[in-house]
Amino acid sequence: MFNNNSISISVSDDESDELGRMRVRVRRKRKKLGHRFKNEFLRRVVRNLVKYWALLILLPAIGLLLYEAWSIGWKSPQLNSKSEKPSLVHSELNASSEKKSEGNLNRLDPITRVIHGVRQRCLQILPPEELEHLEIPVREDATSPVKKLLYRTENDGPLLGGYNTRSEEHTEATRFNLFTGNQTLDQRGEMFKVNETVTINCGFYSENGGFKISNEDKNYMQSCDIVVSTCAFGGGDDLYQPIGMSEASLQKVCYVAFWDEVTVSTQESAEHRIGEDGFIGRWRIVVVSDLPFADQRLNGKIPKMLAHRLFPHSKYSIWVDSKSQFRRDPLGVLEALLWRTNSVLAISEHGARSSVYDEAKAVVKKNKAKPEEVEVQLAQYRHDGLPEDKRFNGKKALAEASVIVREHTPLTNMFMCLWFNEVVRFTSRDQLSFPYVLWRLKVLKNINMFPVCTRKDLVNSMGHIRKAKPLKI
Repeated sequence: MFNNNSISISVSDDESDELGRMRVRVRRKRKKLGHRFKNEFLRRVVRNLVKYWALLILLPAIGLLLYEAWSIGWKSPQLNSKSEKPSLVHSELNASSEKKSEGNLNRLDPITRVIHGVRQRCLQILPPEELEHLEIPVREDATSPVKKLLYRTENDGPLLGGYNTRSEEHTEATRFNLFTGNQTLDQRGEMFKVNETVTINCGFYSENGGFKISNEDKNYMQSCDIVVSTCAFGGGDDLYQPIGMSEASLQKVCYVAFWDEVTVSTQESAEHRIGEDGFIGRWRIVVVSDLPFADQRLNGKIPKMLAHRLFPHSKYSIWVDSKSQFRRDPLGVLEALLWRTNSVLAISEHGARSSVYDEAKAVVKKNKAKPEEVEVQLAQYRHDGLPEDKRFNGKKALAEASVIVREHTPLTNMFMCLWFNEVVRFTSRDQLSFPYVLWRLKVLKNINMFPVCTRKDLVNSMGHIRKAKPLKI
């Protein structure tokens, strides 16, 4: 049955078991060395953390203590020093502000916006060749209800209630003094009445009221037909030279900056000295002594709102806040904002708000005035019937007021006097009182409330450099 050539192989039980074990060993997978190493490393890390946790906490604490000790030791000489060098933080903020300001300085590029799908300049100013031959128009408004404005002085007889001296202004509820003359609420109401001849309080009430200017400066100011003005009291902001003027404007326009002695000293320390001719660059520097208010913001309202009192022969004025650099031709600005639009007053709209009541909330929130002062002002305005309308006479109610372009007419001068009296009576935030005066003096309608982008084209905004020092009385 079996072939004789076949070979038989006998396999013992022991050999069979050995082969089985070999097969099992071949199938068994080896563990990866990397996995074993990773587990071992983690175990060592955990053991070290458990072993040295106290040291790991102690070392950063020691480092922090050393840093604080060094920091205190470095600051203490500055704190003990009597010098007026600013703190490190203040210096860094100033450096950041100055860097931003330097980026805006001397820029002449136009500001544009899209109107009906077309990009246009915000300020449509005449080309240079036309500006050189631009004539100042002679304008007489026969329809104006106010023909003559008279300014009340102490020689007109004592007012009901008398007046406060400057030393009393902080102990009394009113800030009226010898510069302003006292004004009761009844007298305030009378001054809003429109007649052909109006008698009104408008600063410079008494010869002893302050805001003294030298005769030499007065003579120069009386020679100005058109003036661009600014001011910096209490050391305030730096003086930025105007740019973008035509040759015609250089011949016809005065540039006047009002300073006090504190600002003179501050600027001299920065190597900005008044020349023997009274000028720094294009600016004629008028140094004012005996400022009437302790609040430098109120002192600043005098050149801002009462240009017609300071420049009695000027026909036009342009006010520019000290934080800005005026960068357009003054004659071109008058043509674009007043003559072309048949306006007597041009002022920038407020960019963020339209209602005086919304602005009041913002003023309080930003700590720009005391809440109780703002509430007194709003309570009086509500009592007088000021509505919450966001537009008066078709114009936006709220103004930004850092640039004011105007013709000096009896009616516009009356408006500015009333506005000045409101900031003296209530808060110095003139944005709050502008809508009230505009609403109550309803006859002033030819106002050009130009948009924010036009204001940005008029000036390079530099921001406030330093805080003005309050006047010590």
